[in-house]
Amino acid sequence: MFISPRNTGILLIILSIIAIVIGIIFIYQGWSKNNLIVERMRVEKVQLALDPNKPADLTNITNAFDAQKAADIIASHRRAIAPSYQDLLGNGRFDPNNPQHLTYAQAMNLENYLYLAVTAFGLIYVTIGAGIFMVVVGIGMLFISLVFMKLTVKIPAA
Repeated sequence: MFISPRNTGILLIILSIIAIVIGIIFIYQGWSKNNLIVERMRVEKVQLALDPNKPADLTNITNAFDAQKAADIIASHRRAIAPSYQDLLGNGRFDPNNPQHLTYAQAMNLENYLYLAVTAFGLIYVTIGAGIFMVVVGIGMLFISLVFMKLTVKIPAA
């Protein structure tokens, strides 16, 4: 079945609009999730001393780079307690009354929280990038379809 140039142009316009709308949704979702994570970290006061010479000068973590840096610092502190969880326990079991065990476990929790934030920020960046790509492609397709329709469809003079 043959599709007329006019119908092809209309189909391209519809696909263009769909691409633009979905792209805007991707950008919005990425942006809103980024704000959610940054706000939750601000409320929980998840901060990092960016300058090792000024350890009291703390900065809120707002991106993947800072979250990765903070998680790596916590990992190095945790490994100073014991190189691994098995080394911490030896042949025994976790003892919540042992301050060393408890500190190690809390360091693992915060470290994992930050590594999850790194992953989330990465996925957010990909989502926003995909949304921007969809909007750009949608606008390009819209422009091409309008040119296509102008060249192929003769509009009667009024």
